[in-house]
Amino acid sequence: MENLVILGSGCAGLTAAIYAARANLNPLVLEGAQPGGQLITTSEVENFPGFPEGVDGFELTQRMRSQAEKFGTRFEFASVESADLSAERKVLLCEGRDIECAALIIATGASPRLMNVPGEKEMYGGKGVSACATCDGAFYRGKEVAVIGGGDSAAEEALFLTRFASKVTLVHRRGELRASTIMARRVQEHPKIDLAWHSVVEEMLAGDDGKARGMRLRDVRDGSTRELPCQGIFLAIGHVPNTAPFAKDLERDGEGYLKQIPGSNVKTKVPGVFVAGDCADPHYRQAITAAGMGCQAAIEAERYLV
Repeated sequence: MENLVILGSGCAGLTAAIYAARANLNPLVLEGAQPGGQLITTSEVENFPGFPEGVDGFELTQRMRSQAEKFGTRFEFASVESADLSAERKVLLCEGRDIECAALIIATGASPRLMNVPGEKEMYGGKGVSACATCDGAFYRGKEVAVIGGGDSAAEEALFLTRFASKVTLVHRRGELRASTIMARRVQEHPKIDLAWHSVVEEMLAGDDGKARGMRLRDVRDGSTRELPCQGIFLAIGHVPNTAPFAKDLERDGEGYLKQIPGSNVKTKVPGVFVAGDCADPHYRQAITAAGMGCQAAIEAERYLV
């Protein structure tokens, strides 16, 4: 039986691994379907402390992984299909075999909800299509960008992008925003923001360099289409937390994010099971906040196991 298993190898999981390994907990990290997490899709990270010149997302996660390995963390390429966390020994079913552990840190992250339109996948992550304005907005100084969505998240993304972009177009399929009244008013009154009402994205268009140059929009009222020029396309239609295997034993909110017990940032209602990063954080979704939760989860796991 394993002492401690960490699910996920993004910033949360790798930070947890570093702290756990240094505490002699002999952690095993199951890397999941996307080793390195969402960060590896980011070509340059400018807001992670300690890298004033920026750092490639893949390089950052590789450095964190090497650091975890240095202290004795073991890695295995596997994903959890289902779990039984009801007993003192936690059981993880991974592609046909069981792994038992005394303590578990779930850092499985969340996946951006994509539109699945032509061009999106090819340009996602470094070529003009992003799901994080806070991460990538600064790359679009003086350029025209678009935000897709109509809720508070989309409004926040659009307002944030006005700090950098020359123009922000908010694309929404309805004739009014779903955002709160105050956020909707701020968006509609901002001089840098245009609204493309009653519009859906049919295709994301790339230039000769493979980077975004615009989108083809369709008016849902009459079916007419038009091209919207933009160099950055930001998806704000939500995230899907990767928490389905744990639904039987752990509490989740209406969006699927794992819940923590009152007074703790990382403890769940099941003793010995801790959470970290985007699978339990619907608000910030930053590399540094995920790393902070990973640190907390490892410290709590150590206290539980000792």
